[in-house]
Amino acid sequence: MAVKRGRRRGPTQTPETIRAAATRQFAELGFDRATIRSIAAEAGVDPALVIHHFGSKQRLFIEAVQLPFPPEELIAQLARGPRSEVGERVLRFILSVLADEEARARWIGLIRSAVTEPEATRVFREILSTRIFRPLAEQLGMDEAPLRASLAGSQIVGVVMARHIVLIEPLASLEEERLVDTIAPTIQRYLTAPL
Repeated sequence: MAVKRGRRRGPTQTPETIRAAATRQFAELGFDRATIRSIAAEAGVDPALVIHHFGSKQRLFIEAVQLPFPPEELIAQLARGPRSEVGERVLRFILSVLADEEARARWIGLIRSAVTEPEATRVFREILSTRIFRPLAEQLGMDEAPLRASLAGSQIVGVVMARHIVLIEPLASLEEERLVDTIAPTIQRYLTAPL
């Protein structure tokens, strides 16, 4: 298929099309193996348009892997219920996000890329620690919020890697309720119990 050059006629969906292709490729291939050229080919655009809209591969990556929900809403939602159930609420929320194909692709792309790409590592660290778990721990009024944030974040990353990237059995196919019963108490302890 020949890639058309120049601007498409009518309202442009080009940035959204590029972003969708990038999300899929970063999830499947990781940051290193996904290229501007391959993303442009999937989106049906010239590679120059990718750079025009996003500036660089790093910037495109940041745009493609952003959370599909405002972290502030997550914090408010999770902090509303009883403190004794916050670990379960955190895990159920993460599992509901991962149930959505596009959201799962974003998370998987971010985790895969965070292993090899410093910018991806920075973005992932910011999303988990700074924008989600640290504010949650602080909102719960607990001491050592940064440590609690990193402990809870490490548990979530481990679950996502085991279930969706490495596919470690029986964890990869464990039914959701059993997963919640098994892992939520650990997240609960990290966020609210004495350390």
